[in-house]
Amino acid sequence: MFPVEYEPLYLAGIDHFNRGDYFDAHEVWEDLWHECATADRRFYQSLIQAAVALYHSANGNRLGSDRLFARGRDKMASYLPTYHGLDGGRFWLDVEHTLAGGPAPRIVLDPPPLHESDHER
Repeated sequence: MFPVEYEPLYLAGIDHFNRGDYFDAHEVWEDLWHECATADRRFYQSLIQAAVALYHSANGNRLGSDRLFARGRDKMASYLPTYHGLDGGRFWLDVEHTLAGGPAPRIVLDPPPLHESDHER
């Protein structure tokens, strides 16, 4: 597939997420969520909830983490299998694995961003 141009705030949030800066990812995606088209709102809210679930988990708040994980995964359901280059099923499996003690999840978009260097710092 050919690279595509994604929303810059989406990519900025992914950069934070992939570095494990879940709170910062949430902040960036929340800015995007406030500005986005109605059709995208639940998608971005889902990503926000995933980031906050991981943030809570890292801070020992398992109850908050579990709640946000479930809510976020449910919101992503209407965007499966792939939306804005994100494989939603794979994403939520990776987040779940991380919450169970596995390695940190990583978002890789397909197709890749037009300016890969802007995304993969």
